[in-house]
Amino acid sequence: MSTASRQSRGINRRINSIQHEARHSRNLSASRTRPVSASAAYTYALRVAYLSYLLQPRARRIQNISTPQSRLKRSSTSFHDLMKDFSLVRDSKSTRFPHGLISELEKRLTGILIKKEKRKEYQDPLVVRTFATFLNTLKDQSFKKRMEKDRRAEDLVLIFFSNATKELSKGKDPEDDSWKLMVDRHVALFVRLIALILKDHDWGKERPELANRLAVLENKLLSQDQDLVQAEGPKAAMEEVVPLSYDIKDMTLVQHVARIFGIDHSQVQSDIDAHKSIWTERAALKDLKTYQAHLSLKTGRTLSREDFENEEAYEAWKKSEAPELSQMILAIIQSNPELAKSTPGKTHSKSSSLMIDAGALDGSFSDLPKPADRTSYIIDQSIDFSSLSLDNSNGSGEESDIYTFIPPDTRALYRFILAQALSHDLRDQELEATQATSEMPSMKLLSKQSSELLNEICIRWRIPGFSRIVLFLDVARAKFVDNEINLDTLDSAFNFVKEAPAHEGRGKRSSFVASALYERNKWTTHDISLMRQLLSALHEALLRELYDVMMDCYEAKPRSIGPVMYVLENHIQLDPNYTEDEEDINRFRSYVEDGLAQKARDRYQELLGKELPEDQELWRADHVIQLCQAITQLSQKIQKRYRKNPEIMGVNPHEILLCIMLPLYAEDAQEMVKNIVEQAKERGEEIDIEEGFDLYKELAAIRRLFTNAIADVPFPFSIEDLLEDFVWRWVRLTEQKVMEWVEQAIRQDIFAVRADDTTDVVPEDHRHSVSVIDIFRSFNQVIEQIIHLEWDNDYQYAKFMTSLSKSIGKGVARYCEALEQMFAKEMDRLSPDQEAAMSQSTQEKWMQMAKDAWNSKDKIEPFQFFPESLVKLNNVEYALNQLDKLEREINVDGCAEVIARHTPPQSQRPRRSTTYVFTVKVVEAEDLKACDINGSSDPYVVLTDEYQKRISKTRIIYSNLNPRWDDTVDITTQGPLNIIATIWDWDAVGDHDYVGRTSIKLDPVHFGDFLPREYWLDLDTQGRLLLRVSMEGERDDIQFYFGKAFRTLKRTERDMTRKITEKLSAYINQCLSRRTLKSLLSRGISISSVSSFLNRNRAQPAATGPTQTDVENALTPLFNYFNDNFAIMNKTLTTEAMRMVMARLWKEVLATIESLLVPPLSDKTSHQKPLTIQEVDIVFRWLVLLLNFFHAVDEETGDVNGVPIDILKSPKYHEIQTLNFFYFEPTESLIRTSERMASETASRQNAAKNRVSAPAHLGAGGGSSDFLGIPNARRAKSIMLSRNLGTMKKAKAEKWREAQAEPNDDMILRILRMRPESASYLRDRSRQKERLAAAAAADAIVKQSLMAGAGGRMTGTLSRH
Repeated sequence: MSTASRQSRGINRRINSIQHEARHSRNLSASRTRPVSASAAYTYALRVAYLSYLLQPRARRIQNISTPQSRLKRSSTSFHDLMKDFSLVRDSKSTRFPHGLISELEKRLTGILIKKEKRKEYQDPLVVRTFATFLNTLKDQSFKKRMEKDRRAEDLVLIFFSNATKELSKGKDPEDDSWKLMVDRHVALFVRLIALILKDHDWGKERPELANRLAVLENKLLSQDQDLVQAEGPKAAMEEVVPLSYDIKDMTLVQHVARIFGIDHSQVQSDIDAHKSIWTERAALKDLKTYQAHLSLKTGRTLSREDFENEEAYEAWKKSEAPELSQMILAIIQSNPELAKSTPGKTHSKSSSLMIDAGALDGSFSDLPKPADRTSYIIDQSIDFSSLSLDNSNGSGEESDIYTFIPPDTRALYRFILAQALSHDLRDQELEATQATSEMPSMKLLSKQSSELLNEICIRWRIPGFSRIVLFLDVARAKFVDNEINLDTLDSAFNFVKEAPAHEGRGKRSSFVASALYERNKWTTHDISLMRQLLSALHEALLRELYDVMMDCYEAKPRSIGPVMYVLENHIQLDPNYTEDEEDINRFRSYVEDGLAQKARDRYQELLGKELPEDQELWRADHVIQLCQAITQLSQKIQKRYRKNPEIMGVNPHEILLCIMLPLYAEDAQEMVKNIVEQAKERGEEIDIEEGFDLYKELAAIRRLFTNAIADVPFPFSIEDLLEDFVWRWVRLTEQKVMEWVEQAIRQDIFAVRADDTTDVVPEDHRHSVSVIDIFRSFNQVIEQIIHLEWDNDYQYAKFMTSLSKSIGKGVARYCEALEQMFAKEMDRLSPDQEAAMSQSTQEKWMQMAKDAWNSKDKIEPFQFFPESLVKLNNVEYALNQLDKLEREINVDGCAEVIARHTPPQSQRPRRSTTYVFTVKVVEAEDLKACDINGSSDPYVVLTDEYQKRISKTRIIYSNLNPRWDDTVDITTQGPLNIIATIWDWDAVGDHDYVGRTSIKLDPVHFGDFLPREYWLDLDTQGRLLLRVSMEGERDDIQFYFGKAFRTLKRTERDMTRKITEKLSAYINQCLSRRTLKSLLSRGISISSVSSFLNRNRAQPAATGPTQTDVENALTPLFNYFNDNFAIMNKTLTTEAMRMVMARLWKEVLATIESLLVPPLSDKTSHQKPLTIQEVDIVFRWLVLLLNFFHAVDEETGDVNGVPIDILKSPKYHEIQTLNFFYFEPTESLIRTSERMASETASRQNAAKNRVSAPAHLGAGGGSSDFLGIPNARRAKSIMLSRNLGTMKKAKAEKWREAQAEPNDDMILRILRMRPESASYLRDRSRQKERLAAAAAADAIVKQSLMAGAGGRMTGTLSRH
C-alpha cells in the first residue's frame, strides 16, 4: 500500500458527502437524501432486467399450412401510402443509414447479378433482372453522391420501386395488374437486402429505428405473400411466436443481477414469480407515460431549469428526452401489440401515430436477431459512455409507488448498482480484457452483461449520459482511494468513458463537440460540482502516490512514474473542470525536492562506503576512479531513466542528484588525491602515469557535470594543478623514447616501396617506406594522448605541447641526419668504369682518355639510381606533409599565443639565449685555381669545425673557376665557434684536388642584432669565397621548434635533390657549353667560306647560321639523357618528388645558361668573353626548347605532365630574358642605364625610410649582398617563418614578388664585367652599394630594437581537435 493511498482514506468520506446534496425527487434542487439499501438496489435492478426479458424480440417457428389459390391484392392502395407510413417517425441520426452502406449495397447487388448470392429468394431470373436495372442507376456518380449525402433509406426504396415498375411492366397487358404484386415482392426483397446488410455489419444495433422501419415496411409489402421462394401452391410457410417461459434460465440479465448481488437463482425465481403480475409491459408503459406527462407539464418531478446553468442546456436535455421516450413506447408496443388497443387516448400524439401499424409487426421479423442477441431498446450495445454519459440525476416522485420500474432515488441506486457491478467484474477471473488498439490499451473493466444491465437501467430510469459519466468516475475514485483498484484500472476507467462509440467505427475517437464527456455546458450544476470534487480528490491521492514513487527514483529498480503521470496529466489536469492550486503544487514540489535531496545524500554515503576502504592507508587512485565512475553511471542511469520526461511536476531528479552528490564528491576527491599522493611519497613509490590520466579523465567528466548542473558555482579545486605532475612525468618519459623510436624505425626499414605483386605501377601512397610511417605514427600517438585528455588549462596544455614539439624536432633532425648519411653514401659510390679505373696506372688512364677522345665517346650512360635512395627522398616529402598535419592538429600558433598571454610583461623583453642557431650560406667563389688539364676545376666546399668534424658539403659545380653554390646549413652552438671552409676539385678518378681554404669565427656577440652579414674570405692559394651568415637565438618556443623541424626537413629534401641533380649536371654543362656552340657554328665552314674570309673587305652576302633542326639536334643527346634518367626515377619517386627534382634540374639548366652568357657579379672585370649574336640566338633558342621539355604538355589532351609554368618562369628565367635587351648595347649606354636604376633604388630606399610604418627589412636590392661584409638591410630567413608548409609557401611567394617588383642593375653589371673599359665604374658602383647597404642596415637595427617586444611571434586561437 502506498503512502498516498493510506493517507487519502478520509477523502472517501469527504467526497461521499456530496451525496447529502442529492434530492429524493428528480428535481435536484429539491431532493432529500435517502440511505441506499442493498435490497432496494437489488429489487430495482431485478425489475429492469426482468423487463428487458419481457421486451426482447420473441423467438419464432415456421409451420407449413394449406392455403387456397386466389388472386392476390396489393397490401395498400398506393406504394406512396406505405412510404408515408415509413416516414412518419421523426428523421434522426438513428433513422439514417450508415456511411458505408452504399458501397456494401453495390457489392451485394453485383453478387446477385453474377449469381454469387446464396439466398434462394435472390436467385430468381426476374429478380436478378430488376436488381441489375437498379444497379445501373446506382453506379451513376451523381446519384451515388446524393444518396451518400442524404443517407435516407426511403429515397433508395423509392428509386428502386420506380426502376422495378418500369422493368416489370414491360410487355404486360394494361388491364393485367398481377405484375404490380411482383413489384411489391421485389421491393420487399430490396428492403430485406438492406436489413441484411445492416445486420451483417452490426449496424442494426446502432440504428434500431431504421431496422424497425425496414421490418415494418417489409411486412406490409408481404402481407399477401409470405414466401418469396416457394412457388404458388396449396402449401404456404407461416411463422408463429414462441411463448415466454418466465424461467430465469432464459433471462440473461436477471442471471447477471443474481451474480452481482450474490443471490441464489431460486430466490430470484421466487421474486420474479411473486411480482410477475406487477412487473409487466403495461406497467413499464405506464411509467413512461407518467414520466412523459411530468416532463411535458414541468411538474418538478424531472430535471428542471434550476438544475442547469442556462436555459439552452435545459432545453437541449428536454428536447432529447421526448423522442427517446417515444422510441421506448414504440418498442414496448412492438413487443406487445395488444397494448396498442388498450392504450388510453391521452397518449402523446407522436406515440399514437407510431402505434398505428404495431399490430402488423407481429410475426414479420423472420430475419431479425434471436432473443439471445437483443434486448428491448439498444440493449445489444455494450455501454458507451462517450455518447451515453453517466451523471447523478435523481428519480422523480415523492412516493415510491408512483413508478413500478423507476426508484425514488435513481442516482443513489444507480451508483450503488454500478459499484456492485464493477466490484463483481474486477473479481471475475474469467472476464476477458478488450483488444488493444493503436489508441486504446487493453482494458478489463465491465463485462458485456454489466454494460447491458447498466445501459438498460440508465435508459429505464432516465439517467442522463453526463450523469452516468460522473457517477462512474466517482465510483472509480472511491475504489482507488480505498485501494480496491490500482492505477491501471483507474486509467482504464477514464479511457472507458472516453472511447469512441461502436457506431463511429473501430479506432475512431468520439467528437469533441458531440461527446457528452466534453459538452460540459449541457451538464447539470450538480454533475459539474461532483466532477470538480472527484478530480480534486484524485489529484491529491495521485500526488501522494507520486511522492512515494519518486522517493524510489534513485534505487536500482524503482517503480515507474509513467502511470501516475499519465493519469495526472491526461485525465486530471487536462480535464476542463480541474482547477489547479498553485500553492499546493509548490508545496508538493518543495516536499519532493527535500526528500530527493536527502535520498541523494544517503545514496552518496552508500557509494562511498562501497567503493572506498575504511583504512586511509589502503586508498589508491583506482578507488577514487571507481567512486567517480559509480557516480557518473548513476547520473547517466537517472538521466536515461527520465530522458523523455526530465521534469516531474517541476522537479528534476537528475539535477537534484547532481547538485547534491557532485559538491560532496568534489570536496572528498581533492582530499583523497592529496592523501594518496602523500602516502605514495612516504612509501617512496610513484603512482602509475596511466592511473593519473584515468583519474584526470574521470574528474574532468565530473567537473563537466558539475558545471552543467551548477553553472553559477565554480568547481571546488583545480584538477589540472592537482594532476599536472603526471603529464610532465609522461612528457619527460616521451623525450627519452623519441630517439629510440627513430633509431628502431631506421634499423627495421629496408627503404623499399610498399608494393604488391599484382600491379606494375606502384601507387603514390605506397612509394615511401615504413620507417617514416612508424615514426609519425608514434608522434601522433604522443600528441593524441594529450589531446584526448582534453586538458582544461590552456597555458599548461601549450607548455606540454611545446616540450613535446622540442622532442619531435630532435627526432626529425635525427631521422634527417641518418637519411642524409645513407643517401650520400649511396650517391657517392663509384661507377663500374670508375672502379675499373682505380686499378689502372697513370699511363693506362691517359691512354684510356685518349682512346675515348679519338672514338668521340659522347654517349654518357645514365646514373643507376638505387630505388632505396629515391625512397628516402619520398620519405622526406611524406615527413613534411605529416609534420604539417601535426602542426595543425596541435594548433601551434594558438599555443604560442596562449603562452605569450600568460607570460609576465617584464619577461617578454629580449633576453640573451644560451643556444644559438647560425645559418651559413656558401654563396660563390671567384678566381679559383685551375686543377684540371683543361684549365678548369670542378669545385665544391666542405665546412668543418675547429676539430675537423665535418658539418656540411656543397654540391659540385663542373668546369667553373667562378662557381656559385647557394648552399645553406644550420649550425647550433652555445658559444663562439670557428668554421673552416675548404674548396676541393672533384675528380672522377683518383683523389680530389685541393683548391684552397679559409676560416671564419661565428661569435654570437657579433650578431646581437640578429641581422645577416656577408663575408668575402680570401683563400690561402688564390681567389676568394663569399659566405652569408645570420644568427637566430634558440628559444623555448613551440613555433621555433616546429620551424626548425620544417627547415631541417626542407634542407634535407633540397640536399638530396641536389645530389640527384649533381649526377646529371656534368652532362648539362657539357651539352650547354661554348664548345658545343662553336661546334654547332663550325659545321657551316668550307673552302668557299675560307675564301670569303680572305676577301672580307669586299661586300659579302649575310652569313647563314645553323637551322632550327641543327639547334634542336644539338640538344637531342641531352634530352635523351634526361629521359633515360627520368624513366629510372619515375618508377620510384612520387609525382611531387619527381616534379621537385625536375624543378631543381631546371635551376641547374638556368644557372648553366646564365654562366654561358655572363660571369658572376663582382667589382672586378672578368676574363670571360661575350658571345656573338649567333651564339646568343642559339642560347635563347635552347632556352625555349628546354622550357617546353620541362613543361611537358601533352599534345593531345593539353595536360601538363612536367613542371608548372609558374615555377619554370622564375625570377632567374626573367633575368636571363632581360639579357637580350642589354647584351650588345654599347658600354656607355649600359653605364647610363645602370646609373638610372641605382638612382631609382636610392630614392625608393629614402622614401621607405621616411615612412613610419616601413618594415625593418626594406633596403637595397639583392645586389648589395654581393660586395659587402657588413650587415645586409634584408632580414635573413627566420626559423619562425618556416614553421609549416603554409608559411614556407608564403615566404617563397614573397621572395618572388620582391625579385620582380624592383628591377636592379645586376645583369648590366655582369655584362660590364666582360667590358675592360668599365673597370672604374664597377669600383664606383661597388662603393655606392656599400653606402646604401650600411644605411639600410643601420635603419633596420633601429627599427628592430623598437619592435623587439613583439618578437615576431605568430599568434592564433588555441583550439583542440
